[in-house]
Amino acid sequence: MSSSTFGNDPWWIVLIKVVAIFAILVLLTLFTIWWERRVVARMQNRIGPNRVGPFGLLQSLMDGIKLALKEEIIPRTAHMAVYWIAPVISASMAFVAFAVIPLGPNVSMFGVETALQLTDFPVSVLYVIAIASIGIYGIVLAGWASGSTYPLLGGLRSSAQMISYEIAMSLSFVAVFLYAGSMSTSAIVAAQEPIWYCVILLPSFLIYATAMVGETNRAPFDLPEAEGELVGGFHTEYSSLKFALFFLAEYINMVTVSALATTLFLGGWRAPWPISIWEGANSGWWPILWFLVKVQLFIFAFIWLRGTLPRLRYDQFMKFGWKFLIPASIAWIVIVAVARVVRNEFAFNTQQLLFLAAGVLALILIIGWILSVRASRKAEDARIDEEERLGQPFDPFAGGFPVPPLPGQEFTYTSRRAAARTPDTEVTDA
Repeated sequence: MSSSTFGNDPWWIVLIKVVAIFAILVLLTLFTIWWERRVVARMQNRIGPNRVGPFGLLQSLMDGIKLALKEEIIPRTAHMAVYWIAPVISASMAFVAFAVIPLGPNVSMFGVETALQLTDFPVSVLYVIAIASIGIYGIVLAGWASGSTYPLLGGLRSSAQMISYEIAMSLSFVAVFLYAGSMSTSAIVAAQEPIWYCVILLPSFLIYATAMVGETNRAPFDLPEAEGELVGGFHTEYSSLKFALFFLAEYINMVTVSALATTLFLGGWRAPWPISIWEGANSGWWPILWFLVKVQLFIFAFIWLRGTLPRLRYDQFMKFGWKFLIPASIAWIVIVAVARVVRNEFAFNTQQLLFLAAGVLALILIIGWILSVRASRKAEDARIDEEERLGQPFDPFAGGFPVPPLPGQEFTYTSRRAAARTPDTEVTDA
């Protein structure tokens, strides 16, 4: 399927696709909210929603209606124009990003041969990255326009988080582009017909899977809306329908990044083995089912992380993004690029490639060993310095303010009356 396939559909086919994508995303959001509450409840030995509708499936719909009808409270210090448009930006960008995700192959729709994808072009993946960057503006503007301290801090955290983890996420795509030879989503799916990229590009897949959690502000990376630190984060001052739009945007973004991961690393709409043995598994309307199952597996991973891992400290979060994910992405890109050049320019057989891979692995292990030795020496020096410091007398008022002693430090307690007593007073009393 090439990008030239798109742009020739009748207007009513395009309209049907737009309405279908909107309906699929809304239904997936309602289901994901219900599923998250049920799965987390089971993890915590609870029941979860089970009253409204069969198995509680209509609970999410009722919550959405309740939010839309609730009284709205707007702070006096809010910048009204930006305050109103911020949730609209977040929600609309979440919908628009799904336009280039392929849901299946070409099918016949009312007698018209068309692809199960709204549109595609040579740089579709870059389009998704650009739309995700614009969606962050909704969060940043919401924090600024609320005229409150905690939302502002949440917006600033979100901007820093977007810069940190979107760089790592974008770098994880480079290896995919090198192997597929294209940035088109439909072309990348077609290039994975023999083997999925999550197998041959496993480091890229792991880096993206980590970065997409940070990109969607989900636990353990939900720093912009940390309840224990920022009340509600960037949406603290939002209520009613505007809060519902932020809620909708978060869950649609979960679906979008999961769909992108499915497209780039899990073969897209192609059936997994052994279902792929069936001749009709990758034709007709069946691929939509395989695609949705893969997306739901990623969403289950989101829910699992939220139910098991605590929130990271902000310094740990930023250190992990800048000092681990980004360097690892760059190193992996270099390895993949060298491997592609060697494969294309030199006629190596399988045994020679294995020897080359073993040499590269040995070099990586040697570098890792050298770095670990240096780190252990630094830790030993720090331990010696700490022991020398602990051996000195401890003065709780050395910095101007009283501080408690560290483990291993001792000091003699002196009462305030004794400390305030002057030598002259002691002589007079004597």
